[in-house]
Amino acid sequence: MTKPIYFLRYFAAEKRTNVNLVIDIGNTVAKLAVFDGDEVVEVLRGSNHSLDCLTMLCNKYPIERGIIASVITLSNTIRRQLAKLHFQMLELTWQTPVPIQNKYRSPQTLGMDRLAAVVEANYLAPGKNLLVIDAGTALTYEFIDADGCYWGGNISPGIYTRFKALNACCDKLPLIERNGDTPDFGYNTETAIRAGVIKGMEFEITGYIQLMQKKYPDLFVFLTGGDKFSFDTNLKSIIFADRFLVLKGLNRILNYNVK
Repeated sequence: MTKPIYFLRYFAAEKRTNVNLVIDIGNTVAKLAVFDGDEVVEVLRGSNHSLDCLTMLCNKYPIERGIIASVITLSNTIRRQLAKLHFQMLELTWQTPVPIQNKYRSPQTLGMDRLAAVVEANYLAPGKNLLVIDAGTALTYEFIDADGCYWGGNISPGIYTRFKALNACCDKLPLIERNGDTPDFGYNTETAIRAGVIKGMEFEITGYIQLMQKKYPDLFVFLTGGDKFSFDTNLKSIIFADRFLVLKGLNRILNYNVK
């Protein structure tokens, strides 16, 4: 089922100079976004095996070009849908030109969502040492230096992946929801799991930030993805949250290749 997750404004008829379609297919869902220049117009999410809302968006907006990035193999259904579009779709790969220097040693294995997030973070804070954190199905950390060189990052399980792993690998541990009481120490199995997962991730993220701050005192941190976490006051001042950092980065890469 396709769900709207963001609607910015009414699409003005006079602003139709650069209307892009951006598709980000993740491990869990697909996100489809329409951009008017650099501005997000609408974002929808749905199945990552069939882009059910694609036709609707194409009929609704005067889209001129598009880009698609996927961390999974594109289904035959999606391939057929893309083939029917009246505009050109750029499929992002490790060989696609990007406005940063990619120093990743195996670029062909790099997730394109990771690359897109770094591209946008570098655009928003040029000349800064950046740590980009994406909290989704996987929790990823990326580093790009002040010279615009991306050096790589780390990958660990995301919040729901951790909940599922405990349930799947431990016979007597239930699968629980994120929402609920999260004490410092659990007073029953449910709160023990919830506190262990959520606070464990918060400590993990905080540890990465503090480690990088020691090396780069001017560090900026970009946090994206669907999960929210609590941080102490000192860290909050350098963390910039942008829910749509990956989508904006994909739009940036598309425009870079058009130019």
